[in-house]
Amino acid sequence: MERLLRKCHIRNQLVRECMAECLGVYVLILFGCGAVAQVTTTEDKKGQYLSINLGWALGVTFGVFVSRGVSGAHLNPAVSLSLCVLGRHPWLKLPFYVFFQVLGAFLAAATVGLQYYDAIQTYSGGVLTVTGPTATAGIFSTYPADYLSVWGGVVDQVIGTAALLLCVLTLGDRRNNPLPDGAQPVLVGAAVLVIGIAMGSNSGYALNPARDFGPRLFTYIAGWGVDVFKAGSGWWWVPIVAPCVGALLGTLIYELMIEVHHPPTASELQTSCLEVTEGKMGLELGGPECVKPA
Repeated sequence: MERLLRKCHIRNQLVRECMAECLGVYVLILFGCGAVAQVTTTEDKKGQYLSINLGWALGVTFGVFVSRGVSGAHLNPAVSLSLCVLGRHPWLKLPFYVFFQVLGAFLAAATVGLQYYDAIQTYSGGVLTVTGPTATAGIFSTYPADYLSVWGGVVDQVIGTAALLLCVLTLGDRRNNPLPDGAQPVLVGAAVLVIGIAMGSNSGYALNPARDFGPRLFTYIAGWGVDVFKAGSGWWWVPIVAPCVGALLGTLIYELMIEVHHPPTASELQTSCLEVTEGKMGLELGGPECVKPA
């Protein structure tokens, strides 16, 4: 077995990172959508709203543990986009990360759909609907509350994702919070938990384009039909666009209010001193800085 597994070893770093992102998102959605499926199909007899929040929070925690040593555990296209903007992740990798994040979410939704097939059929009376008293599409993707306008939903998702990125960047900023290594995934999960408790009632706190679009695509294929894209006045684009805007906003706020103001470290001061010294030497030796046109 060990010899067989060794033959499966992949050396390409990008492929390894993409597989890690796919599996990390798979774990996240498996537990998150699984929690929603259990609460929905048992009509709140085996779990309530808080258990859904816990399912998503622990799903994020274990998804991060699964993938962070290989890919950094973005698990969210909005997070990947923000890290690219900060210069901490190559833009070239962004489309690959996004594709495999969506793929992981799709596969996990399909797994939950298979696992809860009988329960969903019984609960819905064999009719897969997006809206109504026995709607089951909401097990997999987010939909707005009846009172929520589309633009109200955009604001909701922008604020929620900005709050998520504020927490994620804070936890990853060692000059602000030198946390024990294993504490970060747990606290990222805690951040998702508190966002769900505080901001979940409007539209289900997607906060993640892959988390919403992958399962939505599954429901479209699996029998819920085109209504998954029509419901909520064409709601489907909001959990894709608004989290990206919110992530960039949260990133900008954290950078401008916290990270950019950190005092320079000893290594940064040493590098600065070396650059100044080299510049002075160049001037004294008649380097390129001193050359004047004839």
